[in-house]
Amino acid sequence: MKQRVVGASMLVILAFGVAVLTAAGSDRRSYAPRIDPAAFTATVENPYLPLRPGTRWVYEGRSGEGLERKVVEVTDETRVVMGVSCVVVHDTVTVAGQPFEDTFDWFAEDRDGTVWMFGEASRTRGDDGRFTPAGSWEAGVHGGLPGIVMPAHPRPGNPYRQEYLPGHAEDMARVISVTEALTVPNGSYVEVVVTRDWSPLDPGVADHKHYAPGIGMIREETVEGETSRLDLIERTRR
Repeated sequence: MKQRVVGASMLVILAFGVAVLTAAGSDRRSYAPRIDPAAFTATVENPYLPLRPGTRWVYEGRSGEGLERKVVEVTDETRVVMGVSCVVVHDTVTVAGQPFEDTFDWFAEDRDGTVWMFGEASRTRGDDGRFTPAGSWEAGVHGGLPGIVMPAHPRPGNPYRQEYLPGHAEDMARVISVTEALTVPNGSYVEVVVTRDWSPLDPGVADHKHYAPGIGMIREETVEGETSRLDLIERTRR
């Protein structure tokens, strides 16, 4: 993307000294999180990204290709990645009523409350209509490393890596606000955290994601690139 990550090295020290993530700007060589499996749990309770099994979020919006619908469900399953037990989240996307993407994501929370992503198994429809595993990656395999998807205490500041497989999965994010008020079809929320998400592998595209406390993501909006927006229309828990 056109936005370039700049600034001094970022040092995120997680509680109990169990993991350290260093990222010096966009320098790939400096990214080397140390992961202690004993410091993580598959019980994800971060208020901005609570992943309780049985929870389901439904999003809808319009893109250039028609009505887009995204359904995210936290399963009862876990998967061990790099020795860490991760909760499995199932994410499906349809566009104009047709399947577009089917993904299983693996998340874990550290003792500080930061939520990490340890990989994903994804099937995405290409321009030829065929589904491929594009976007799939796993921490600990072929150089893949986990990244942060939601800090324990979100504050505007330095960027952080969300996923990392060189040349394949390099999503990044930065918190830009923690005080937004926002209304979506599912309700009205305050103290909303907003992140700017991008990848150096996809220049010219950036999203803003909005997270409400106790709910999770309530809006995902493309702010650079093609126009699209998904709003939360339904959230259920069993």
